[in-house]
Amino acid sequence: MIQPKTLEELAPLIESNQRLVLVFMTDWCPDCHYLAPYLPEIEAAFPASTFVELDRDAFMPLAQQWDIFGIPSLVVLENGQEIGRLVNKARKTKAEIIAFLEGLETK
Repeated sequence: MIQPKTLEELAPLIESNQRLVLVFMTDWCPDCHYLAPYLPEIEAAFPASTFVELDRDAFMPLAQQWDIFGIPSLVVLENGQEIGRLVNKARKTKAEIIAFLEGLETK
C-alpha cells in the first residue's frame, strides 16, 4: 500500500490512469485499527487497483473537499475521476469492503 505524506506525492497518483482505492484512516481511530489487519488481504484480492492509505488528519483539506468526515472511508478513482465511495462513520468490515470493491469491478 502506498502511503504518501504530502499532496505533492499524491497528485501524480490521482492524475494517473490507474484505478486508485484511497483509504482514509488515522492512527487514533479504533475502527481504523480494526480494519488495518485486513487491508493487505483486501489489496491482494484486487490486483488491478492501487491502494493508497491517507492519514485523514494530514490530508484534512482534501478530506474536507471530498466530504470525508467519517473514518475509515474509501474513495475509488479511475482516470482521476471518482467512481465510488464508501464514506460514513460506521465501522467497515472486510466483507463489506470486498463487496463494495467487487461492485465497482463491472464499472
